[in-house]
Amino acid sequence: MNEIHTFISEVLGLNQPTAPLQEIIIALGLSFLLNLLIASVYKATYRGSEFSQDYVHSLLILGTVVSVIVMVVRFDPNPQMAQATAFGIFAAFSIIRFRTNVSQSRDIGFLFLAMAAGLGVGARAYGLASATTVIICAIIYVFSSSDLFAPARASHRLRIRVTNDIEYDLVFREAFAKFLHDYDLLSVESIQAGMMTELRYNIHLKDSSKPGEFVAAIQQLNGNNRVMLTSTAPNRILATD
Repeated sequence: MNEIHTFISEVLGLNQPTAPLQEIIIALGLSFLLNLLIASVYKATYRGSEFSQDYVHSLLILGTVVSVIVMVVRFDPNPQMAQATAFGIFAAFSIIRFRTNVSQSRDIGFLFLAMAAGLGVGARAYGLASATTVIICAIIYVFSSSDLFAPARASHRLRIRVTNDIEYDLVFREAFAKFLHDYDLLSVESIQAGMMTELRYNIHLKDSSKPGEFVAAIQQLNGNNRVMLTSTAPNRILATD
């Protein structure tokens, strides 16, 4: 094994203080493959309703570009110049903001994972970058496939439109007690030039398999006006009328 490692190091120039061209090309390819794995796991485990192809492309670009930046800093033969270059790159990153909208907190985690893979490859820690990226991606995929840490009771959003003569604090109380485990009033908004009021609730159904009965009961109480029940699961409307 030592002989093989020595042979590979000599061929690729891993034992040289400054990376030769062949090592740079292989490092960029490795960085792209690792970030391609990260992007594939992100797509396979995404559960939101607004999947962004641009964000996935940004993961690939960001991780690979970070590798190039670290190479520029690391491979400068003059230590003082390398330090100055590092501060310049830090200033550039402070000015250039990441423009893609991050809709979920997990998206930030994937950004850091792509950057970590790029940093590892750029620092010539190829084994560390490859092993940690594969292990972390495998853990993320297993957790997502097993649906670990899912909430015990699904949450839903309820929107009810009522006329101004309805006392919504009282009229829905009995139906809520019958169908809901708990509920929170999120907002009260005046709509249609002040002629109606829209209520928005965060609710937990006692029996989530029959949302239509709950919507029908609410509609009888709000004067046959619009009622919408939306699941917090990705892109799924349970009932509307």
